[in-house]
Amino acid sequence: MDIVVAMRPRLVEWFFDDEALARLEALGRVTLVGSYADLTSGDAPAALAGAEVLVTGWGTGPVDEAVLDSAPRLAAVVHSAGSVRHLVTPRCWDRGVQVSSQAAANAVPVAEYALAMILLAGKDVFRAQRVYRSRRHPVDQQEVLAGRGNYRTRVGLVGASKIGTRVVELLRPFDLEVVVHDPYLSEERAAALGVRAVGLDELMATSRVVSLHAPMNESTRHMVGAAQLALMPDGATLVNTARPGLVDEAALLAELVSDRIQAVLDVTTLDSDPDSPVWDLPNVVLTPHVAGALGGELRRLGDGVVTDVEALARTGRIPAAITAEAFALLA
Repeated sequence: MDIVVAMRPRLVEWFFDDEALARLEALGRVTLVGSYADLTSGDAPAALAGAEVLVTGWGTGPVDEAVLDSAPRLAAVVHSAGSVRHLVTPRCWDRGVQVSSQAAANAVPVAEYALAMILLAGKDVFRAQRVYRSRRHPVDQQEVLAGRGNYRTRVGLVGASKIGTRVVELLRPFDLEVVVHDPYLSEERAAALGVRAVGLDELMATSRVVSLHAPMNESTRHMVGAAQLALMPDGATLVNTARPGLVDEAALLAELVSDRIQAVLDVTTLDSDPDSPVWDLPNVVLTPHVAGALGGELRRLGDGVVTDVEALARTGRIPAAITAEAFALLA
């Protein structure tokens, strides 16, 4: 098998340990190309001429028709990161090229982050620490946290995506009521997940914590707008680990400045302005896009790449390959 790896050298080091590289090399010839950012230039075309598998990553140039023309033997594009939305085109499926990504592996740390923030928000820890710091002396916890806690609290998840579904699974051990809004979630599947499917407005109006896990596309842009944010109960928390565009952030900022609700933002465009009030708002937990795989967690994604290539070598198929229909819905 002829395997071409089109990734930044630093990413290869981060994603693949010696064992993973040895597994990959055991499957055939592995070629690392320097022209990963433009697969039509430099050493890429010559390498792609005989490639059967193309391994891509963050920063890899698009696998468009010109690239496919230069790789007549290509059987699969195996992406080491999450979304392939801006990497490949429908021409891959037209040509019978399988496409896979490590979205499921990357869903693990994102869901873990969401779980942690949901539980902390449910117990109102963020507000409690604000009160504690402002008073600078012991406080009456029962007074500060009256009516809060993670017992029979409703948590609303927007999107039954890979990450959303994983969050549902992680929340099962806790005494919480979980509701989900997703236009593609049937009542049967909701029952199988152990959740209740509800409309977006009901979810926003009745959930103490709302966590976003929907894909970003034209139908979901600003799905959480001023009207939906106004429905949130006073003191409720919005958690966004998905995409900034799911929320009307101007409307969100207005709500946050009023201190009526709280937010945990791992993705936002508000951070593009160094003078934005969001930097100083005490009711906002702002993290620099750390929910996804980082550090040693990247090795999980690298192992997933090798597993996909091994399956292709063994059976000719990648079990979790992305379908053309699923591609149209990807974030």
